[in-house]
Amino acid sequence: MTTFDFNDGNGPVPAHEHPNGGGWVADTAKVDKTAYVGQYAMVFGSARVYDNAKVYDSARVYGSAGVSGSASVFGDAMVYDNAKVFGSARVCGSARVYDNARVFADARVFGSARVYDNARVFDNARVYDNARVYHNARVYDNVKVYGDAMVFGDTCHRLSDRAEKSDTNEDIFIEMNGKRYKLVEVEKS
Repeated sequence: MTTFDFNDGNGPVPAHEHPNGGGWVADTAKVDKTAYVGQYAMVFGSARVYDNAKVYDSARVYGSAGVSGSASVFGDAMVYDNAKVFGSARVCGSARVYDNARVFADARVFGSARVYDNARVFDNARVYDNARVYHNARVYDNVKVYGDAMVFGDTCHRLSDRAEKSDTNEDIFIEMNGKRYKLVEVEKS
């Protein structure tokens, strides 16, 4: 039996190298043969990677069974660089998670969304359409970031906040606690 230490505190566990890319996959994880797991990437715990999804560079996808599912990457989604997807998070569609970004808990990233730099998306947050979350931004609780919205810098969005950029004009709206506010101008003092 082949074992590998995923450095998650469990020591060496039964694992194998994925035939499409050569990355390490724990025997407890499920990875389709059509998915790609690059040589330095790891998929472990009860994580799932399927369809044409790609996990590569030093990326990690992992999760623990029994929470509310396990971490999944599927469709044509990609997780790469030093990014991590864990808990029961889902990344799908043509979404990308990269750099040092983290998507975890029950978060969902889908459509053509991008989460990168040192951004964190977690709890029940949703990032989708063409939305971008980057720099040191934190998106969590029940936040929905969608359309062409961008959340970046050191901002934190939580509770029922929602950032949206309208498709019909260049106005940007922020929706908080059921009220919609038009962002007219932001000036740093």
